[in-house]
Order: sequence, then C-alpha cells, then structure tokens
Amino acid sequence: MAMQTHAGDPGAFREFDLNRVPSPCFVVDEARLEANLRILADIQTRSGATVLCALKAFSMWELAPLVSRYLSGVCASGLWEARLGREHYGGIVETYSAGYKADEMGEIIALSDHIVFNTPAAKDRFLPLIQQSGREIHVGLRFNPGLPMGEDAKYDPAAPGSRLGTPLEQIDAAALAGVDGLHMHTLCEQDLGPLLAIWDHIAPRIKQLTPHLKWINFGGGHHITRADYDREGLIAFLKRVTAETGLHCYLEPGEAVALDAGILVGEVLDMVENDGPNAILDISATCHMPDVIEAPYRPALMGEGGDVQVRLGGPSCLAGDVIGRYAFERTPEIGARLAFLDQAHYSMVKTTTFNGVRLPTLAVWNSATDALRIVREFDYQDFKGRLS
Repeated sequence: MAMQTHAGDPGAFREFDLNRVPSPCFVVDEARLEANLRILADIQTRSGATVLCALKAFSMWELAPLVSRYLSGVCASGLWEARLGREHYGGIVETYSAGYKADEMGEIIALSDHIVFNTPAAKDRFLPLIQQSGREIHVGLRFNPGLPMGEDAKYDPAAPGSRLGTPLEQIDAAALAGVDGLHMHTLCEQDLGPLLAIWDHIAPRIKQLTPHLKWINFGGGHHITRADYDREGLIAFLKRVTAETGLHCYLEPGEAVALDAGILVGEVLDMVENDGPNAILDISATCHMPDVIEAPYRPALMGEGGDVQVRLGGPSCLAGDVIGRYAFERTPEIGARLAFLDQAHYSMVKTTTFNGVRLPTLAVWNSATDALRIVREFDYQDFKGRLS
C-alpha cells in the first residue's frame, strides 16, 4: 500500500551535500537502512515470527546482501519480483499475486518457497502443478478480514468491494484443502492498534480454522521502525497468537525496511510567477513520485521553513505535475538543490519515463563512513527500450 502520512525524518541527511550527486538522484543511506533492519531482526528473534522484505516497496538489489543478513527472505508480487528475489536475496521467496497467468506459473513454482493465492478457485486451478513439481512449497490463501482500518478507501484492501483476498466468512475446510496458511494485508503506515483490532475481529473464525493450518501471515503496512511504534506490544501480540492458535506468524514489512533511509535530490530549472512563485524542478511528481498524485500525499522537504510559499512542480507537460506548496526563507534560485525526504520506498520502484523525463540516478551513501557510490545512471536507451 502506498498512501503516506509520515512526515519524514532527515536524520543524517542534514549533513549530506546535495551537490555530491547528479540531479535528479535517489540517495539511500546504508547505515539508516541497517538500523531499520536491526530493529526488524530483533522483532523476528524475540517474537519467533518470520520477517520478510516486501520487494514491491523496496527492491534496491544493490543492497540485497545487507537485507538478507537480517531478514529471512522476501515476498514478491509476481514472476519478475520472484526472479529478483531468487537471484539476489537469500532465504524464503514468497509470491502472492491477485491473479496468476497460466503460462508463468511453472516458473513461479520453480522460484518460490511460498505461493499465496487470492481465491480458492485459483488455488484449485494451480495446486496440481505445485504438487507435480515435487518441490516442498507452502500454499497460502489470502483472506479479507472485512474490517477497513485505512484512512483512504482507495488504498484499503478491506474496503467494501475489494478484489484483494477472499472474504473470511467464505473460507471453510473445503477452501483450505491443500492450503498451509492464511495471509492478510490490510494496513498502511499504521501502529499496533489497528492490527490488534483486526485480530479481535477475526480471531474467533481463525481459531475455528486452525486445525487445517500451519501459519498465518499478517502482511505489511506495520510502521515497525518508526520511533513511536509499540514494538514490545507487537512482540507480545505475535507470541500470543502462536500460543493461542499454534500457528507460526509471518510479517512482510516493506516501507518499514527503508523508512527514512532515502532522499530524492533535485534541482530548480526555472521559475514562473503565477499566483505566487512556481519552481520547475527536474523532479516530476508523475514520473518520480506518482503517489503524490495517486494517493495523494505531500512529501516532506528537507529544511523546509520560512515565509515565502513556493509551488514546486515537475518538467512534464502534465498540468497536474505539481508536488505542492513549500515554505522557503527566500525564493530559490535556478540551479538550487533540494531534497524530498523518505523516498527510498515506493517512489523508486514506481518511476516512469513519461514525456521522456530522465529517471533519477541511484546512489548509496553510508552516513557512518561518508562513503558514496553511484549505483546506476539511466540514459536514452532506458527510455527507448520501453517503446518500439
């Protein structure tokens, strides 16, 4: 899930010279990422649960060895993420898709340790292929708890009419034939309270189904690495679920893996005076931070503050390619650098080349050592290669 409300913590980026990298550029702080991973590993160790990294949110495989050092594997949203997980990450590869293509299923089976289906019908259709493969694959079924807890129904998989997951009341022993575990994912940037409320809502039915199951997966959306998250409460909850049901617990954080570990550096290209100053950046909302338009949300700007309100927008032809109004001490000059906070997750994986807008460079910085390396720079061929 992508809607963000977190304000962003600049952390060590306050000391980072924005002119050290090309513009635009995603910069990921390896030290901050490792700090997040240590927290998640501690949750895993002390609760007995298994924690996987959600590639849909953060799949910078340059840092896969670091992620794999702390977490038990990855969860993928389809064939290509499963391939990435198997090629670059150690441990479990779990694959879930709302709909699987029949001609991809053989490769998904070969790559995955867990395969989660959206409906019993999909499970029944592909279960014979899994059984014929001879591989020991955990088969899961995604359920919908039917208790919306999100701020925006557009981003809430438990909203009425959701296509994501089978309503829990429709799942019975027949639906669970050949199934090892149940999977849910309904949270977005939330603390422990919503998870506890959902568990209270579903626990009676889950406990009726436990004789048919080995595990339960609580998905992602848990803001575990945020400073004020109730981590001790989460550990207690996971232990309680296992004690009460005998089920092994899984978590699939994505945003929590890379929370506050990255920035998107940009540059002011031009200024237009129209209902106040408008700065045109080489950062595009539609191309580089599409959640600004889709969610919508307003990304935090490092060092924001002052009495001058400036509307920031991208270089594309889209009139709505506007990031938002931001406060400055004075109107920024052409060539000035700025940085949006908390951009390591979701933004990086959702970039496009609409209008031929250049994709941001990818860089890794280590705030502990000040070491900086450019991981990838994109060029015309990356744009052309998507077209014909």
